[in-house]
Amino acid sequence: MKIDGVPYRTIWPAADGAVEILDQTLFPHRFEILRLTGLDEAAHAIRAMQVRGAPLIGATAAYGLALALRKDASDAGLASAAATLLATRPTAVNLHWALERMKAALAPLAPAERADAAWAEAAALCDEDVAINAAIGDHGLKIVEELAAKKAPGEPVRILTHCNAGWLATVDWGTATAPIYKAHDKGVPVEVWVDETRPRNQGAFLTAWELGRHGVPHKVIVDNAGGHLMQRGLVDMVIVGTDRTTARGDVCNKIGTYLKALAAHDNGVPFYVALPSPTIDFTVDDGFEIPIEERSGDEVSWLPGLTDAGDYTRVRLTPETSPAANPAFDVTPARLVTALVTERGVCPATREGIAGLFPERAAA
Repeated sequence: MKIDGVPYRTIWPAADGAVEILDQTLFPHRFEILRLTGLDEAAHAIRAMQVRGAPLIGATAAYGLALALRKDASDAGLASAAATLLATRPTAVNLHWALERMKAALAPLAPAERADAAWAEAAALCDEDVAINAAIGDHGLKIVEELAAKKAPGEPVRILTHCNAGWLATVDWGTATAPIYKAHDKGVPVEVWVDETRPRNQGAFLTAWELGRHGVPHKVIVDNAGGHLMQRGLVDMVIVGTDRTTARGDVCNKIGTYLKALAAHDNGVPFYVALPSPTIDFTVDDGFEIPIEERSGDEVSWLPGLTDAGDYTRVRLTPETSPAANPAFDVTPARLVTALVTERGVCPATREGIAGLFPERAAA
């Protein structure tokens, strides 16, 4: 996607052997490129959410492993680096998937061959992510076009999304935003309701920023406004991403997604989940088996932002004596999901629907 007319990915190899990322902890107020030169920096970038979003976490882990193998490409070095990266965040299955893919490609090689092979495999993984998300966009575009056909000429399809499943959460295009970008670029009128997505405000900080840079009409809303808008017929569809989807179609996504699904179900608003196939975890059946990351309560108690003078700071929101709980994700049962939008097409959120699109993985 483009920033002020310049095309960017969220992660790319630098000419001098480092890896560069966009530091997402500074958006929307600052745009800075961060260099990763080794394993510890890559692991920190994932843990501190300088990169975030399931696909981008996986891509960063792949490059982190490649950086680590330049220093120690032994069997022990490979295993240790993978373990370090795997421990950074527990919920997004793409992290595990990317590391397993990298280890499968690298373990059979002689140690002297691993570093270059790891770099090439990480680059291939990133290219595949871009292609997957573009295909998700093509399939989701058809849904948006069908809704647009039912509207008055020029009336926008109003889409509500939660958190950031945009191109900042992937290598490019995004998952939930890919159909939106495809529709906008094709001239289909769309307007996006952007949930702020407390406590880290990925909607207000990230989704709003990238939609604005691309010229997509949107409005930021507080998290609790979605149900109100649905009741009044101001939402035509909801589309979100996912950090892990089970074999039967339960969806684990940013905290608050479940409440949006309940409101959509109550108001007859279709609720779609856009996901790349690496996000499907065929080893888990029940969504409540997915480990839910519990993040620091400081994310709830403090809010970063700009002062009137333009200084970047943070302010406390809660009483000093009040502790905060911060579960980062929740589970939306498959029964509340209208359909899953994948790179191979749209399917029901059922075991049969998923297996029909990905028979080779379902049977494994």
